Amino acid sequence: MTTPDFLPHHDGSPLHVSTQTPALGDLVRVRLRVPVDYPALRAVRTLSNPDHEPAWTEATELGTADGWTWWEAPIVVRNRRHGYRWLLVHESGRVEWLNQAGLSDLETRDADDFALIAHPAPPEWMYDAVMYQVFPDRFARSAAADRHPTPDWAIPATWDEPVDPVMPGRSQQFYGGDLDGIREHLDHLVGLGVNLLYLTPFFPAASNHRYDASSFTSVDPLLGGDEALIRLVEAAHERGIRVIGDLTTNHSGDRHEWFQAALGNPEAPEGEFYYFTDAAHTRYESWLGTPTLPKFNWASPELRRRFIEGPDSVVAQWLKPPFSLDGWRIDVANMTGRLGDVDLNAEVRQLTRQTMIETNPDTILIAEITNDASGDLTGDGWHGAMTYPSFARPLWAWLCEPTGEPYLTGEGQERTEPWFFGQPVGGIPRYDARQFVGAVTRFTAGIPWRVRLGNMQTLDSHDTARFATNAPAEVIPLAVGLSMTLPGMPVLFAGDEFGLVGADGEASRTPMPWGTESQPAAAARLDLYRQLIALRREHPALATGGLRWVHVDQSAVVFVRESAEESILVLASTTDADITLPAAALLGADRAEALFGDAALAAGADGSAGIRATGATFAAWVLPGVDVPEPGDSGDAPS
Repeated sequence: MTTPDFLPHHDGSPLHVSTQTPALGDLVRVRLRVPVDYPALRAVRTLSNPDHEPAWTEATELGTADGWTWWEAPIVVRNRRHGYRWLLVHESGRVEWLNQAGLSDLETRDADDFALIAHPAPPEWMYDAVMYQVFPDRFARSAAADRHPTPDWAIPATWDEPVDPVMPGRSQQFYGGDLDGIREHLDHLVGLGVNLLYLTPFFPAASNHRYDASSFTSVDPLLGGDEALIRLVEAAHERGIRVIGDLTTNHSGDRHEWFQAALGNPEAPEGEFYYFTDAAHTRYESWLGTPTLPKFNWASPELRRRFIEGPDSVVAQWLKPPFSLDGWRIDVANMTGRLGDVDLNAEVRQLTRQTMIETNPDTILIAEITNDASGDLTGDGWHGAMTYPSFARPLWAWLCEPTGEPYLTGEGQERTEPWFFGQPVGGIPRYDARQFVGAVTRFTAGIPWRVRLGNMQTLDSHDTARFATNAPAEVIPLAVGLSMTLPGMPVLFAGDEFGLVGADGEASRTPMPWGTESQPAAAARLDLYRQLIALRREHPALATGGLRWVHVDQSAVVFVRESAEESILVLASTTDADITLPAAALLGADRAEALFGDAALAAGADGSAGIRATGATFAAWVLPGVDVPEPGDSGDAPS
């Protein structure tokens, strides 16, 4: 395979959808592009399912531009998530369907439809965000950190001491990073070009990760207390950096004031906050059986009032001055409100978002959903997700080459089989580029375009091994480049820019190696991140432009992010590349300007484009924007 068939195209971007923020009852015009040399079509229609009843609209041909024939159809938004797909009827009688999973000659499922979302939209700044994730204990110590007493649960460690991967050090090794330490290094973030800081939990707890909160209403004094968070957010905002926090809506810690009030006390009002399984309130449900993380029962109206609903809730407290956070990432969002035959997840996420809108609508809400996220990403609450199967997992499978270096598990067992997102698959699977694209398509097909743009595009995180642990140095630019150029929110886990490694989630929580910035390896990696973050920030098409794959083979992918103003052509190849794109697949190659990478793009006399590169390569070019025929006033609205 050299080039995929040149096929009809539609996505959720502004080129193809007249508005990204429809309301119920609005008429939205959607557009389909068909290659001019595609077999003749007798009719083009859309199929929607408002109220789960089929509804059809007829598309009208708008005209032809740059090798495409454009069709436009009207759709009236009847539901908050209004799905639709395209029907193409050929003159020959052949029928094709187009949805987010691709083109099919078989009738397609509603689950993979394109979708218009009539829920309140996220703030515009989300689309321009490049996120930087910080694990506070390991980022930086201010001078004040030396005055903080060592807590009773902690195993003290010096900054240059290796991370202890074995329990109890795994969760109790304490380096003493604090919020003022982060504030003192904000200029590092400015230098990278990131504009969104994500802090893992800052609440008091009995672990280094702080996902076992003992309170949700104050900042851990070990991090500097409330005033340190206020100073950090103010300093970040002064530098154009927004800040989001991390909440555990699935559980609290067993030291939490609510849980302690209810434990062994059946009369306590907080007893309804948890799933106690005995009359004495001494046994209870917890996260994956971990007794230090008792699970919340979201059937409790009082829990909702205190935590997520209204101006006096925990959710609202931190979004208002003087703290002024810019949003939340919700830990274990996929399990929140779910236990056996109970499923209150939608109610929790919707109430949380409504409180955020009432408190400060210019905030974002991101869910941790580590596996297939499509069922919860309907646009009704979560703006996006920290999810791995739609990018990180297939990226690792394509680009990683494990060395079999031994490491220790939390139980102290030595392993050589590399960690792979907790899946018992015998290490990291091996994909080629085709499989990478197939996985990305499969796991984004059920997610509305607007929500997909809010998904965190992580190479790794505080819960995973570091990507660089198993990836050859020559593919790091491909991985970082793809995270910056595919649809979604790019994420940098603090330390990746220094080339840090770690065999699993806990081992990846390495103290930042401040003072090594000028060392050759670190300097080169820092420069790579700066350049690719700048690429993302300087080209709006990489934030909100459409996505069209123009070439996929075993070792290379080529795609274009398109808008009316500009298009960005991207190559990612693990080997030498010699690719020819037909004239209609890519227009404007003769006017391309190189943006990044050592690859050649040349326009042929027949209008084709040739891409040549040696060895593993990531490259990008800017091309002219897409010309869309002026829409007419044709087409009937559906009844």
